[in-house]
Amino acid sequence: MSHVIAYDFGTGGIKASIYDVSGSCLASHFATYETYYPATGFHEQSPEMWWLATVEATKALLTEWSGNKNSIKAIGISGHSLAVVPVGKDGQLLREYGIIWSDSRPTTQVDEFFAKTDAENWYMKTGNGFPPQLYSVFKIMWLRDNEKDVFSKIYKVLGSKDYINYRMTNVMATDYSYASGSGVWDLKKWCYDEELINAASLDKNIFPEAFSSHHVIGNLTVEAAEQLSLTTEVKVVAGGVDNSCMALGARAFRDGDVYNSMGSSSWIAVTDKKPLLNLDSKPYVFAHVVPEKFTSAIGVFATGSALRWVKELLFNYYNEECIDNQNPFAAMVNSAEKVVPGANGVYFLPTLAGGSSLDHCPEVRGSFANLDLKNGFADICRATLEGIAMAQANALKTLEELTTLKNEILAVGGGARDDFFMEIFATLYQKDIVRTQVGQQAAALGAAAVALVGIGEWETYDKIAEIHNEVARQCKNENLREFYHEHLERFNKLNKKLSDWAVEVN
Repeated sequence: MSHVIAYDFGTGGIKASIYDVSGSCLASHFATYETYYPATGFHEQSPEMWWLATVEATKALLTEWSGNKNSIKAIGISGHSLAVVPVGKDGQLLREYGIIWSDSRPTTQVDEFFAKTDAENWYMKTGNGFPPQLYSVFKIMWLRDNEKDVFSKIYKVLGSKDYINYRMTNVMATDYSYASGSGVWDLKKWCYDEELINAASLDKNIFPEAFSSHHVIGNLTVEAAEQLSLTTEVKVVAGGVDNSCMALGARAFRDGDVYNSMGSSSWIAVTDKKPLLNLDSKPYVFAHVVPEKFTSAIGVFATGSALRWVKELLFNYYNEECIDNQNPFAAMVNSAEKVVPGANGVYFLPTLAGGSSLDHCPEVRGSFANLDLKNGFADICRATLEGIAMAQANALKTLEELTTLKNEILAVGGGARDDFFMEIFATLYQKDIVRTQVGQQAAALGAAAVALVGIGEWETYDKIAEIHNEVARQCKNENLREFYHEHLERFNKLNKKLSDWAVEVN
């Protein structure tokens, strides 16, 4: 039987997994690397460390797996988006550190660009709904202005998974989904836009050629095969950006398919044959790894991280052996479950990492509001859960205004483990929340799928739907429908008031 290796290449590390042709994950291993913050807004990682972690994870995976490594036929990678790795013509790194997705250093470069091209037209062409400075083109412009020696030697600028692909094959390339986060990609024409590249005063040749995600860009080189303990018969496909690989792995590959990723940050994403574009809410859109599809999403920046913040704030001083030896998160949920809906009047705004496109001001910050002397620990816990769910309910409502969604949402990620928490979501969403055995493996499954299609083991991506086996379903609580509708309206009024205040003080 043939097997493939899928790499889920994230901000904190890389997970290597082996999949068989049925789409089953047989083994996984995770290796970490560091993020460096040399100045305010500067977020960097070492591409060499990426490669060493890839080698480490692969060798450990093969050691732990009992199968025959000669059965491994292909590799597919899901890579974190918007990274900038400048390389010379011979492939040498021009900077020790690559600039990663969360880096926001470009400022004057953004102003320069939008002095030459209209910001609204740019968004409608690219679907790039994150703050502009996060997108690759502006980081490249920053290199041009601040590291002239580096910039003068650039042959190509590679993304995260594209650099690992290069180390594996000696081929510099990308795929459509990753290129769609470059800031100069025309979504509807599926190509780089020369007018936007000219507005950035850049050479179009520094952007790598883009292929479909399942396109085989090459085989492992002798050197890469030796380091990874694999053979040169292993093929490497172009792979995809993490958002799009996760969409595929979360079985969101047909029009109207929707999933909710629940992690440190969270987003709701819908697949459609057209990009969902709106100048007010600005969904961020990537080309899908599935041909002729798009994945459009709206996110909340602090969800799991907001829950963690509250946990650490409270439990550092209120431990009592984690309340009857439960872990702190379970204790919070159990406490919240004992409180009436609405948390006895307490509201929590989870904008601890700033406002998203749904908020009235990006400078708005999180808050507990309407606190009273009667309120206790359990009220704070319930308000936290409800606030996180209400923020995401706003994202869902916005997407529903742009397209027709199916009546159930697949929840993936570490934040989707608790039944009670998921019932709050289901009631606010007015949709069933479904969980399957795929869980936190969605991006890896998506990467495995593009590899399997790339080598012809799968003819289409339809098999993804068959792989998911439902393990839990939370239905909406009709008795609380009207209550949560009114509660959400008050939540939004509070958010508007705090946003207005943030405008005044910033």
